[in-house]
Parts: sequence; structure tokens; C-alpha cells
Amino acid sequence: MKIKAAVVEKKGDPFVIKDDIELHKVGPTDVQVHMVASGICHSDEAIRKGDASLGYPVILGHEGAGIIEKVGSEVQNLKPGDHVVMAFYADGLCDKCLEGIPTQCRNYAKYNLSGTRFDGDDQFQENGKHISDMFNQSSFTTTTVTNQRNCVKVDKDTDLRRVGPLGCGYITGSGTVFNTLKPRPGETIAVFGTGAVGLAAMMAGKISGCTRVIAVDIVPSRLKLAKELGATDTINSKEEDPVKKIKELTNGYGVDYTVDTTGLPAVMKSAIDALAQGGTEAAIAVTPHNLEFSTWNDLCTSDRKIIGVNMGDAIPQIDVPRLIRFNKLGMFDYEKTEKFFDFEDINEANQASVSGKVIKPVLIIDKDYKPGD
Repeated sequence: MKIKAAVVEKKGDPFVIKDDIELHKVGPTDVQVHMVASGICHSDEAIRKGDASLGYPVILGHEGAGIIEKVGSEVQNLKPGDHVVMAFYADGLCDKCLEGIPTQCRNYAKYNLSGTRFDGDDQFQENGKHISDMFNQSSFTTTTVTNQRNCVKVDKDTDLRRVGPLGCGYITGSGTVFNTLKPRPGETIAVFGTGAVGLAAMMAGKISGCTRVIAVDIVPSRLKLAKELGATDTINSKEEDPVKKIKELTNGYGVDYTVDTTGLPAVMKSAIDALAQGGTEAAIAVTPHNLEFSTWNDLCTSDRKIIGVNMGDAIPQIDVPRLIRFNKLGMFDYEKTEKFFDFEDINEANQASVSGKVIKPVLIIDKDYKPGD
């Protein structure tokens, strides 16, 4: 089957939309998805420019939402016509999956970041030549084939143009708080960087009952939005020392938790310094940078911790519907971070993400889709 897809030919190249891409047939546990929309994530940009690589040429995208067209012979609980959000693939068989932590699947990298399908086949080809895929999904396409384990079924009244980013950015930020840090009501949290992931973490902190939810950024418009979405306090770190200000806001102690979404060494260090005794920093950015700190002075003497979190330790089939329910209750307003772009304008949309002009660009792939159809 020939499809249209946005291809990155070589490291650092722009996206080029091609209409001659051969798509893998539907296997026994696969579903074929008609793409409605896809978010653009900073991980897509990291691979496009070569900070990470799946091999080139590559078709990116891993925040897809669409409608199932076909299902394989062994697919359970999904059928043609179902609306789905797509997330990462985990085999469900290894010890980590069986413990309920699919983000730690023993074969996570093989299945999601090897550039081939979970079964080792090429997901895409052009003129018989391999094209790498991403997350066993590649949502920058008009149609894709993915596994049933990648899919989260959502109600048909859910606007598919809005929910693709729940499959990565939003569950990464919110899951880091809900599933990993697990703050108790009355505790405090500061989030460094108010992009989609940071705002999701911040909203999760608010929902969890944190009495101080502090947003740190250098862009006034983002800090304004953070306030609208539930931040109790905002700090422009271009204008004042965030560590000093956070301690002022917490009786000199610092916060119980910090989340760094920037991946910048100086900011990651500030996220440590802003912690109270016994506090924990979650470092969750995809970054080529390293963090330097003193184990004794920064961690041991204050009993602080730094942890890495992959995909918010999420179980997408649980976490995505939970976020949709929170949204319907007015507690997780992800749509306020989104801006729509036509699929053909993917390079403009990606640049808007890179520059920070747009928090969460969403590519509209099926322009005829109407919510509720």
C-alpha cells in the first residue's frame, strides 16, 4: 500500500512529504490506522537534527491519533472504526512489563528506537529501500500500521485533533508526577521549563494537591499560561534567581520536588539547589548535555535524590483515559497549549516548536475529520 509521509532523508534535513512510501501489510497483531492528527514533540526534533538517531532516511512522529481501518487476525478489543491514540510499544511479557512498568520493558529500545518494526521488518520502504520508523508507529503519515499494544481506545466524542500528544508529551510530564514522584497533598513542587511536558507536570502537581506549584521559565507568555493552568507562583529566571525565589516562597526550605524539562546543565543544577532536605529532582529532558554536581554537598548531606523517568512511568491504556477525564472536569486543559498546522506545513510547525513560539504544534493530517464522526 502506498501512503503519503513526511521523510527526513539525512541528518539535519528538513521534512519532505512524499506520496510513494510503501507501508508494511497488517500482521496478526497489527492494526492499520487512518491518521487524523499528530503532535510534534522535541524528541522528533532531536532525531531529525541528529542528537539521537534511528538511522536515515526516517519517518518520525509518535503522538498520533486516528481511526482504525483494518485489524489483524489475532487483535483483541479493537475493531475497524475505533478511535485511538497511539503511544510506545512494550511486549507485555518481560518481568518489567509483568510488574506493571512497561516503560522499563526489557526490549523498549529494540521495539521503539531501532528503526524497524517490533518483528524486525521494515515498516516503510521507498523503491525497495529501508526507511526507519519511530516507536513502531511513525505518525507523520496519512496511514500507518502499528501494533495493538501501541493503541489506546478513546470515545468517539473525543476530538482526535487534540489528543495525540497525550501519547507522549502529556503522559511524560503528568506521569512523572502521578506515577513516580507521587506528591502528597500539602507538599510542594517546582517545574523548570513550561513547554508541553512541563505544563503537564505542573497541572498534575496541582491535581495531586501540592500547595505550592511553581513554574519557572524565561518566556512571559508561557508563565502567564502556567498561571492560567494552575501554577500558584511563576518565576522568570531571566529576571531573578529561581533558587533564591523558591526558597523565599517556601520559608527558606526549598520544594519537596522539582521537575526539569529543559536538559540545560545550569537549569538542572538549579533544580537540585531548589530542593528542600529530602527532596527529589526528576530529570526528564531528552538532551545531549551532562550535569555536574557534588554527590556529597548537593545530595548526601541534604538527603536529596536525582531520578530519571522514561515516559512518565506510564501505562498509556490507563494514563491517557485518565487525562481525558481530568480534561473533561476542567482540571487538565491541554488544548490551551496546542496550535493546529496543516500537514503540508510540517517544517513551519516544527520550527514553531523549536523556537518556543508554539508550545504544542499539532499537524492536521485529515482536514475532513469532524469530532464525533
